[in-house]
Amino acid sequence: MKKFASLIASLIVLAFSQAAFSESLTVFAAASLQSAVEQITTLYTTHNPDTQITCNFDSSGTLKTQIMEGAECDIFISAAQKQMNALEAESLIDSSARVNLLENKIVLASSKSNPAKIESFADLGTDKLTLIALGNSDVPAGMYAQEILTAMNLWDKLNREGRISFAGNVTEVALQVREGAADCGIVYATDAMTHGLKVIAFPPSGTLKTPVIYPAAVISTSSHKDEAVKFLKYLQDSESQKVFESFGFTLAK
Repeated sequence: MKKFASLIASLIVLAFSQAAFSESLTVFAAASLQSAVEQITTLYTTHNPDTQITCNFDSSGTLKTQIMEGAECDIFISAAQKQMNALEAESLIDSSARVNLLENKIVLASSKSNPAKIESFADLGTDKLTLIALGNSDVPAGMYAQEILTAMNLWDKLNREGRISFAGNVTEVALQVREGAADCGIVYATDAMTHGLKVIAFPPSGTLKTPVIYPAAVISTSSHKDEAVKFLKYLQDSESQKVFESFGFTLAK
């Protein structure tokens, strides 16, 4: 009898919790956005207490694959155009509800102590470097890093010599650097700020030609399109932009 009463009580609590929200959204966002987006969703739900927002943070490539495989998602914020373009090519995003939201910068960063004394991108081709942390090829930060290192004729050399430690997203890159598992890493300026890293240098002129733009879009299969469009507009609102700017992002041009 007690077990039955407990079950009934649990069902009542579950039903009440579900009824407490008239709207729900699932947001997939690049790992580099986690701190900013969590703060923004808190602000949004304060203004809209009937809305529940669930966030999923990972590399843009992983999130893109999850969406393609049918994962429930209402809004996707990518750290590069490539992943968003792939979804658009499959008609998985609402093209009329796609915006270029933010811009970021790519930097070479180390821990605050910088024990390897690396002072520039050029040092990556010297004996100063033991190991550099980079994102995988499906991670936008990794794509940008490969573009830079290829332009500097260092990509093949570092791979051949086994001097690259690959990570599944940019947060993992930053943590490897902060914890001393790698001498340095190529990350976003915002991640260097968030994880307390030392910015060593920006990419040499001409080595990174791909703009570091973060597009955002409503997923075409969303069951909550009106609320998703509303939240997408809020991401462009001055209140949200102040949060993004506090983490080092700038508005996309």
